[in-house]
Amino acid sequence: MNTRNTILLVCDVQERFRSAIHGFDAMTAMICKMVKAAHILEISTMITEQNPRALGATVSEITSVLGSGSPHLTLGIHPKTKFSMVTDDTGDLLQKEQYETYIITGIESHVCVLQTALDLLRTQPQPNVFVLADAVSSCNKQEVPIALRRLERAGGIVTTTESLIFQLLGDAKDPNFKAIANLIKEEKNNTLRALEMVMDRT
Repeated sequence: MNTRNTILLVCDVQERFRSAIHGFDAMTAMICKMVKAAHILEISTMITEQNPRALGATVSEITSVLGSGSPHLTLGIHPKTKFSMVTDDTGDLLQKEQYETYIITGIESHVCVLQTALDLLRTQPQPNVFVLADAVSSCNKQEVPIALRRLERAGGIVTTTESLIFQLLGDAKDPNFKAIANLIKEEKNNTLRALEMVMDRT
C-alpha cells in the first residue's frame, strides 16, 4: 500500500450525535488513533459534517488531534447535505488527487458510511475501500454488522484500525515503526474498549 495515494475519511462525527450513537466514545477514540497514525505515515485526512447548522461541528477530540498534524495533509472540513461524503465539492478534490486507497471512519454505518463506500467503489478507478469496524457506528447497533456485510459484498474491505495501521506500515524496518509501536501501546486500553463495542454488535 502506498501511503501517498491513501486518504483517511472521517464522516460526520458531530457533537449532536454524541449521546445517540452506540459506543460513541470508543469509536471516536479509534478515529483519533487513525488520525494520529495518518500524521505519522503522512496520509491525507478529510472530514465532512452533515448539516452542521443543525447537527453541530465535528467533536473537539478529533479536531484537536487533526490540528496537531501537517497542514498540507489536512484537506479540510466540508459541510454537506448529501449522505455520501462524495459530493460536488469533495468529489472534485478526490478525483484531482487520484487516491487509490480510501479509509472510511465515522457515522452512521448504514447510511453515510455505506453510501460513501458504495460511491467510491462505483466512481473511482480500481479503488481499495477500507471500512474500519472499530471506528464506525450507528444509533442502532444492530444496523452495523448488516451494513458491513453489504459493504463487503460490494467490494469493500472491513478490518480494524490496528490491522490496517500495520498493513500501511508494512515492515518493522520502516523508520516510522517506533512511532507507530508507541501509538499502539498508548491506545491499548481504548482499542480493547472499541473491540468490545464491536463484539457487542454481533
